Amino acid sequence: MIGNAEGWLFEALQLTSVRDQVFAFFTNTEMWLNVLYAIIKIIAIYIGGRIILRISSKVIHRMVIEREQTPLKFDARRTKTIGKLINNVLTYTINFLTILMILSQLDFKLGPLLAGAGVVGLAIGFGAQSLVKDVITGFFIIFEDHFSVGDVVQIDQVKGTVEEIGLRVTRIKSWTGEIHIIPNGSINQVTNFSVNNSLAVIDVSIAYEENVDKAMEVIKETMAVIYKDSPDMVKEPEVLGVQALGASEVVIRVTAECKPMTHFPIARRANKEIKYALEREGIEIPYPKMVQYTRMLE
Repeated sequence: MIGNAEGWLFEALQLTSVRDQVFAFFTNTEMWLNVLYAIIKIIAIYIGGRIILRISSKVIHRMVIEREQTPLKFDARRTKTIGKLINNVLTYTINFLTILMILSQLDFKLGPLLAGAGVVGLAIGFGAQSLVKDVITGFFIIFEDHFSVGDVVQIDQVKGTVEEIGLRVTRIKSWTGEIHIIPNGSINQVTNFSVNNSLAVIDVSIAYEENVDKAMEVIKETMAVIYKDSPDMVKEPEVLGVQALGASEVVIRVTAECKPMTHFPIARRANKEIKYALEREGIEIPYPKMVQYTRMLE
């Protein structure tokens, strides 16, 4: 009985000690003030990071606009691309510093943490060679100006407008609206349609019975009218002459040098205007016909 009483007394003393410790923990004013200060600092650091990020983004956007409006001749395409790249780098840097400052408020030792992160990063670098290749290729694409944001390019089987060039991937929007995300390291060959002027090639077919010289003169006059009315043409169109003799038509070729990626609408308009002009002059445009002969029996 005495042993049992001593055991109960010991357990009662332990419960009392735990209760006193819990009470002391929740009534420790200094500790809760430190926790409150830490929470306030964390919130302030986070809000400060967001404000700095937004201000830096606006500053970069303003610098890009001013660079485009300067009287000096700067490539607007490359300026916009580098602006987006700088904005991405600043975003990563500010977010990283914000996380480090928040961890410091939680009493994390940043020295060993950064050292460990360096070792882990080195190990990941050896294991993620494709990621490193993507980043290095992205830098070369931007600084060697292979293509820029807003350019129309073809990469392998993907053709469209460059929406974004990031450190790791390039985003291309096709003319039907799809977004293609291509790792930079897999880009081996690029065709850029937005660097130099494009050429509109219009082939006009007329019937063999028509006067070729008259048809060429009508086409030349029509293209001259389009040239005066179209700011996208940079050079007067040329009627090259007879391109081919087909099975049922004579093909006359016309070329017009246009601003980059404007040759498609120019060619469509030229086809329409030339058709109307040939119809007004009575020049026949050949099309498949069926001729029926009826033999008269005696």
